Amino acid sequence: MSSNSYLYQYLFIGIFALFSLIFAMIPLVLAWFLAPRKPSLSKQAPYECGLASEGDPWIQYHVQYYIYALIFVIFDIEAVFIYPWAVAFKKLGLFAFVEMIIFIAILTFGLVYAWKRKMLEWE
Repeated sequence: MSSNSYLYQYLFIGIFALFSLIFAMIPLVLAWFLAPRKPSLSKQAPYECGLASEGDPWIQYHVQYYIYALIFVIFDIEAVFIYPWAVAFKKLGLFAFVEMIIFIAILTFGLVYAWKRKMLEWE
């Protein structure tokens, strides 16, 4: 097998993925077998900032929390994409600049849409 073949290169990726999976699973398996198990009522009770819990722990949240979370994730991902683009800005050229402007325009359209629908206001 030559060192330039695709299979040879993917073999290293597969070995790396396998070792990383095993490396992540070893502490979990060890904790499963070695951790002491002494269940009690106080350990299984819901913990709420050091105070005794009151009421049902399963409550429904207002759907607006989820909308805020989705908007946050969208703009967080935007930052993840814009940062490497900004670092390599001079090397990428005009095509990458136009693509990033389109990307930002789509996200701006989404923000304006959410704003116009009053999804960002508390009731």
